[in-house]
Amino acid sequence: SSTNNISLNNLEFQKVRNIEVSGLSEIENSLIIEKIKNLNLNNIFFINKKEINNLMNSNPLIEKYQIFKSYPSAIKIMIKKTKFIAKMNFNNEMFVIGSNGKLIPNNFQSTDLPYIFGRPEIQEFLIFKKIIDQSKFSFEEIDSLYFFPSKRWDIKLKNNILLKLSNNSTMASLNYAYEFLENNTTGKFTTIDIRIDNQIIL
Repeated sequence: SSTNNISLNNLEFQKVRNIEVSGLSEIENSLIIEKIKNLNLNNIFFINKKEINNLMNSNPLIEKYQIFKSYPSAIKIMIKKTKFIAKMNFNNEMFVIGSNGKLIPNNFQSTDLPYIFGRPEIQEFLIFKKIIDQSKFSFEEIDSLYFFPSKRWDIKLKNNILLKLSNNSTMASLNYAYEFLENNTTGKFTTIDIRIDNQIIL
């Protein structure tokens, strides 16, 4: 048997009419809204999530996001902006490194961020930063970081003391240096070499 319901055949869903984006600056939110509009979204029941996901994932300022449907014809996107954690030169251009592991053109005048000398992979830097964050040092104490081809790091603190680390630096070795500094506040040294286990060379 078959049925023919004229009211169902003529049923039309409203197209997406309202798009809300929050979490970035007003200008950045507006740019994302315009890009979403250019996707020519159909009604809210048949939105191509893959296209929206690709658009959001291509934006280096975005750490996380959530998409909500508001029936019958609106969508809302809530964004968590990535945190700027360091800056480095890449192909003769200055970039900021986000906590999402992406390089962002340095259009934000982020002069207070630590500068990375050398050419580490972004993931190498994020792994090293995690070690620092787990130690007694605060990342905010750091003026600059030096990465060497041997995979070794040096850290220059804002008090102009240079920490020379081994290529297998651990939280324990950083804590060792931190405790030494805490107990020797009147020293006139400028370099602390902790590349040898359980030794400090000034």
